[in-house]
Amino acid sequence: MSVSPKIDKILFLDIETVPQTAALSEMTAELQHLWEEKFDAQKRRMPDRYSDDLDASGAFSKEAGIYAEFGRIVCISVGMVYGKNGESHFRLKSFAGEDEKALLTDFATLLNKTISPEHNLCGHNIKEFDVPYIARRMLINGIALPDVLNIAGKKPWEVRFLDTLELWRFGDYKNYTSLKLLTAVFGIPTPKDDIDGSQVASVFYEENNIDRIATYCEKDVLATAQLYHRFCGLPLIDNNNVEIASR
Repeated sequence: MSVSPKIDKILFLDIETVPQTAALSEMTAELQHLWEEKFDAQKRRMPDRYSDDLDASGAFSKEAGIYAEFGRIVCISVGMVYGKNGESHFRLKSFAGEDEKALLTDFATLLNKTISPEHNLCGHNIKEFDVPYIARRMLINGIALPDVLNIAGKKPWEVRFLDTLELWRFGDYKNYTSLKLLTAVFGIPTPKDDIDGSQVASVFYEENNIDRIATYCEKDVLATAQLYHRFCGLPLIDNNNVEIASR
């Protein structure tokens, strides 16, 4: 696969999201009503997706985190490749915590200071999920969009997003291929995760363990970078060359 951006000019990223509150009953009355409307519409449109005993409250706990209007970001992990002693190294950093506005502000500062017109953002399904979610939550929190995220009016070639899901599709939009599946078929070694995406909300609200969530998010960032290396025909980054900034 031929890809043009320089590997050291790419910011790899992933996000973890949860419902805005631990339970639907903790939302404002207006948002509770709007969620119920959304759930009812979803259930009518895709009846086979939902069991008969699942109500709006149960669906909120399971699904609200995927919608920027009803969820929030609890972690953004990023990573960049750099050369050292003739080898590729990878530096990881996470913006995580209960204060979404604070972590988004810190992330925006990173983008404004670090990302030049030569840089690209890269993630798996980044165009459909991560980037729109981050941009929407920044606006909701009153944070000005960094230039790389402010794509309104830009021409397609001016939008600097690399999506490993899109690269793998080769124009085929019939199926979704998970990052987990791609790392398996490309022989990319990944540590066994102690949680998956469906458990992030419970780890956040019940365990209050943000470090565990950040570790999970960082693994996906590294996996995405390794997958991109495979796409480019480059050797994988040695795990001994992976550095994680203190949180």
